Amino acid sequence: MSEPQNNSNTPWWISSHPVVTAAEVKKSNTRTVGFGVAIAMALIAGVVGSVAGRTSANLESKTNLVSTNSVIERKPDSIAGIAARVSPSVVSIQVRRGNSGGTGSGFFLDSTGHILTNNHVISAAATNGASISVRLANGKDYEAKLIGRDISYDLAVIKIAVTDAPALQLGNSDQVQVGDGVIAIGSPLGLTGTVTSGIISAKNRPVTSGDGTSESSFINALQTDAAINPGNSGGPLVDLAGAVIGVNSAIATTGSSFGGQSGSIGLGFAIPMNQAKKTADQLIKFGSSTYPIMGVSLDTRFAGTGAKIPTTSNAVSPGGPADRAGIKPGDVIIEIDGKAIDSADEAIVSVRSHSVGDLIKVKFQRGNVTKEVTLKLIAAK
Repeated sequence: MSEPQNNSNTPWWISSHPVVTAAEVKKSNTRTVGFGVAIAMALIAGVVGSVAGRTSANLESKTNLVSTNSVIERKPDSIAGIAARVSPSVVSIQVRRGNSGGTGSGFFLDSTGHILTNNHVISAAATNGASISVRLANGKDYEAKLIGRDISYDLAVIKIAVTDAPALQLGNSDQVQVGDGVIAIGSPLGLTGTVTSGIISAKNRPVTSGDGTSESSFINALQTDAAINPGNSGGPLVDLAGAVIGVNSAIATTGSSFGGQSGSIGLGFAIPMNQAKKTADQLIKFGSSTYPIMGVSLDTRFAGTGAKIPTTSNAVSPGGPADRAGIKPGDVIIEIDGKAIDSADEAIVSVRSHSVGDLIKVKFQRGNVTKEVTLKLIAAK
C-alpha cells in the first residue's frame, strides 16, 4: 500500500471515522424477531404520521415550532475535548497471513511514523512472516515494517512512511495516583476510534500475559476500570491532560465468548509509560532491547509463600549479582525493596520494573534464617 495522495490543505490525519457495518444476523429466529421489530416500528411511524397529519390540518394556524442553534461547549480538558485531541494519533493495526490474522491498536511516538504497540499484536509478523497494515483515524491505510520487539515487556515498535504524524505527549506514570481519571482509545473488536473512560484502580499489579509458550510477558501494571476489550491492545491509556501514562495490554476475564476471549469486566491492565518509553527508545535506536536480571532461576511450581530458587546447581548464575551477594540454590525470596513477594511471578515483575544498573534490596529465607542483601541488576543476554 502506497501513501495516499492528499491534494487539499487539510492535514492528512483529520477526517471522519469510517462507518462500521453491523455484523449479519445468521440465526433464522433472530431474523424473524428483527423483521417483526422492523414492522412494528414502521407501523408506529405510520400511526404517528397519520395523527400528525390530522393535527396539523386542524391546528395549522396555531402551531409554532421552535428550533435552536445553540452549541454545546466542550472544554479542552473534558473527555470529549481530550478524545478529539488524542484520537488522530491512535491507529488500528491489522496483521495478516493468508486467511488468518488479528487486530490491535497503537499510537504515534514521533512525527516520522514510529508507532508503539504490543508485541502480541504483531508477533505473527516476526515469527510467521505475516504482513502489518495500519489504518489511521482518517481511514487511510499504510503498510508498516517491524522495527523491533521486546517479548519480556510485551512491547513493539513499527513504522509507516509519513513525515508529519501527530505524535502523542508521553506522561510520567510514576506520578499517577489511584483514583486519577483516565481515557482508553483504540480499536476493540476492530471498531476504530473507540473511546472509554474510567479511573486508575490500582498500581503495581503483577500481571503475567502470554499463551503459555516462551513468549510470556511480566508487567508491573496499572489497573483501570476503563473498558478494554480484545483489539484495544497497544492503544494508549491517557490522563486528563491527554498525556499517555500506559499502554493497554491485558484484561482479566471470567470466561470465553468472543474469539476465545471475553469482554471487559472492569479489570484492564496497562504497561506503565515510563517502562514503555525506555523500551521503545532502545527498539528505535538498536532494533532490540534488554531487561534487568539478578541472575537466578525461580521455581514456578513452588506452592509456598515467596519465590523459591531451585536446588539445582545452575539455579544461581556463577558470578552473577545474586551469586556475588551470597544467595544460594534453595533460598526463598520473600521481599524486594521492602515489598512482600508471594510468588515467582511477583519476583520477576518486581525485578523487571527496575532498570539495568539499579541497586535492589533482597530479603530471603534459608531454612529458619532470614537474610537481606543488596545487589546490582545486570542486563539479560
